[in-house]
Amino acid sequence: MKIRLILTILSLTALTSLTASQSAPTISGDYVEVRSCDVYTGPCFANAEMNLAGKEGILVWSIREGSWAGTSLAGLNVIAVVRTDGTLGDLRYQPQSGKAVLIVDSRASASQRAALKDFACEMAGGLIKEVAEVKPSVIESSIGACAKGGCASVKAAGLVEINTRCLGGKDHLCGNEDTYYPPLTSVSGAAAAFTEIASYKGSGLNLTWEATGQRSAFLATFSR
Repeated sequence: MKIRLILTILSLTALTSLTASQSAPTISGDYVEVRSCDVYTGPCFANAEMNLAGKEGILVWSIREGSWAGTSLAGLNVIAVVRTDGTLGDLRYQPQSGKAVLIVDSRASASQRAALKDFACEMAGGLIKEVAEVKPSVIESSIGACAKGGCASVKAAGLVEINTRCLGGKDHLCGNEDTYYPPLTSVSGAAAAFTEIASYKGSGLNLTWEATGQRSAFLATFSR
């Protein structure tokens, strides 16, 4: 009887440990996403822009802790600048031909840069079908630092600049706004924010772009 009890306890302990190891995230951090069209908007505005705007986006993962494919990425950043052939996030049309430039943290070693590339492609899923270039850069990021969590500042020297703030009462234009588009990746606690500036001034996508004064950003956290 005692032997059965001991075996049962050992089995339960092993199962609990296995479940905990499977459910615990191996990598986590902060996320900001900016698009070239409003994501917090009314249906009439969104329909007017459909397939005319919103074909570009910038996705930023600021990794607080964890590893990817056995490589520690704690404290590093990676940015995906994406261009597709349709409005990003339109649930009736999921672009399958996304092209991206990846900007990896210049502090990363060669193995960490490879892991950052793989991480970004995996997190973005089918959105990234082709990586045009991988560019190392000094990346400065501060995400969700204000009381309401809508403020972000991201800079990749000479390539990307993002500044967002929380949405306010004066940002409602038609009174029928809602989060029309979802975030492009799997995140937690996504909140729409106001984009003061978002720009990409690098090569690889056959375009440079700059957006100002739009309700086109999300701030969130991620874990995997």
